Amino acid sequence: MSTVTHTPAGSDQAPPPDRTPGPRTAVGGSRAGAKIFNGFSHLFLAVWAIMVVYPLLWVVMSALKTDSEVIRKPLSLFPETLQWGNFTRAWTEGHIGDFFLNTVLVLTGSVFLTMLLGSMAAYVLARYDFPGNRLIYYMFLSGLTLPVYLAAVPLFKGVYNMGVTLPFLGPNKHLMLILVYVAWSLAFTVFFMHSFFRTLPNAIAEAALVDGASHSRMFFSVMLPMAKPGLISIGIFNVLGQWNQWYLPTLLMQSVAGEPKNQVISQGLIELSVNQGYKSDWSGLFAGVTMAMLPVLIVYIVFQRQVQSGLTAGVSK
Repeated sequence: MSTVTHTPAGSDQAPPPDRTPGPRTAVGGSRAGAKIFNGFSHLFLAVWAIMVVYPLLWVVMSALKTDSEVIRKPLSLFPETLQWGNFTRAWTEGHIGDFFLNTVLVLTGSVFLTMLLGSMAAYVLARYDFPGNRLIYYMFLSGLTLPVYLAAVPLFKGVYNMGVTLPFLGPNKHLMLILVYVAWSLAFTVFFMHSFFRTLPNAIAEAALVDGASHSRMFFSVMLPMAKPGLISIGIFNVLGQWNQWYLPTLLMQSVAGEPKNQVISQGLIELSVNQGYKSDWSGLFAGVTMAMLPVLIVYIVFQRQVQSGLTAGVSK
């Protein structure tokens, strides 16, 4: 039951103030909460940036130190003198140059074939209806659920048997590693480009067919250029994934006695870490890691806007 207070007639006493919060109080509270949230989010991003940037700088700057500095001041970022000779020693004596060239050779072939075959398969599955369309699409998706470790034994056995009949496709061969990379990357490429091709307008494709363009001409001359943002995005993902791949090269690029080593950069870093560990050449090891890390980092920094536009193109359309 509420109590009503009556003010006597002629009294100068004012009624009690209303304590109900008004709109200004609510707006002020929301602004204070927003400021607290923004401050917390900025603090979190600053801490996250330090956690990401500091290890990268530490690796790069350690590559410019002497071995004694690496041991005496392991967490320091500033070497006493810049030792640029560490990179030369790692490139020649550590054979990083050979590993680097092998990796570039393999990635050039594998990324090109992955992008070509993946975009063609995704385009057909996304734009044409035919019996078995969804079945083929789900078979590609099933490749995303299968860990590569489960296929290690049959994969190695198949590569070995193929190398018996076709020596240029056997173990320790660049062409075989290219084909395996293509098969390994095709599932995600088809999945990504399938969603992108479905967002492209049908009117342009119909106009090209009316003008007399064949299906292949329409794909290469009309639809593929329109899918450029998606191609750049999935291309960057394939470059990063295949550049950092270690398990498949270790499984398939095993040189036999008397054969040249065709190892890629991930294998070369493991071998360099073992050899340099025995030699106590830690500065050379850091130099090799830096040379393996910087190319992919530069590629991502240069194409980061294209990657973002490719990831958001399907939503904006």
